[in-house]
Amino acid sequence: MSPEKKQTGDKPVNESTLLEIVSLAKKAGEAIMRVYQQDHFGTTYKDDRSPLTEADLAAHHIIVDALEKEASARPVLTEESTEVPYTLREKWESYWLIDPLDGTKEFIKRSDEFTVNIALIQQGKPVLGVVYAPALDISYFAAAGLGAFKTEGKETARRIRVADHRTHRLKIAVSRLHGGAGLTSFLEKIPVHDLVRMGSSLKICLVAEGAADLYPRLGRTMEWDTAAAHAVVNEAGGSVTDVHGVALIYNKEDLANPEFFVRGNPALPLPEDWDKK
Repeated sequence: MSPEKKQTGDKPVNESTLLEIVSLAKKAGEAIMRVYQQDHFGTTYKDDRSPLTEADLAAHHIIVDALEKEASARPVLTEESTEVPYTLREKWESYWLIDPLDGTKEFIKRSDEFTVNIALIQQGKPVLGVVYAPALDISYFAAAGLGAFKTEGKETARRIRVADHRTHRLKIAVSRLHGGAGLTSFLEKIPVHDLVRMGSSLKICLVAEGAADLYPRLGRTMEWDTAAAHAVVNEAGGSVTDVHGVALIYNKEDLANPEFFVRGNPALPLPEDWDKK
């Protein structure tokens, strides 16, 4: 759909819409797995030196083609699409935000911890999100007012909820590939804890299902990296905020996220509160 195309009204965020997007994410995941099973991925590199594979592009085309066929098609913004000028985007009240393959580095390393991310953004907030890990056949999905859910394989979807960190030894999700001195310094301030290592947006989903109490992201990410999982965390009772406790917003002029924390409920203190102790 052309970015200039006028929106003709939104379908309500309902269970039917959510399940349609789950199905679409799985279809994109099937295309990703066909590439994953090959000996070579056809890897190239973008201007920022981040990798791009045949799987990224295959998933991109499947998702975008399907969403653009909607009767009341919303604009679509995806990591692999040409950047849309903010002068056009700022008029969007509702749009799809896509990361066709989150965790391309994990994909290339064959860690299985990569995902398809599809989110619906309304008025700067994620109101629907689907995160599908095709190699693991795990889905996380949620929509505003409907709750958050997880499925593994052919099992029936089960509702998920963030954990109460006061009931157990603290669990902190961290990346397998990203760290640095900032994260090390941050972790030194936290009481006794265990680390849970994971790739891609699955780290955010760990908090949503109560398998981790906190995910600190102290490095660069983009809006499409977080939006789908953010919707899941919201419906699971948690939060995704900047370091000052303000919820992440979407469709900013600069599509980069600030550093952020994903927290359960009750939320762990922010770093500035730990510094006062």
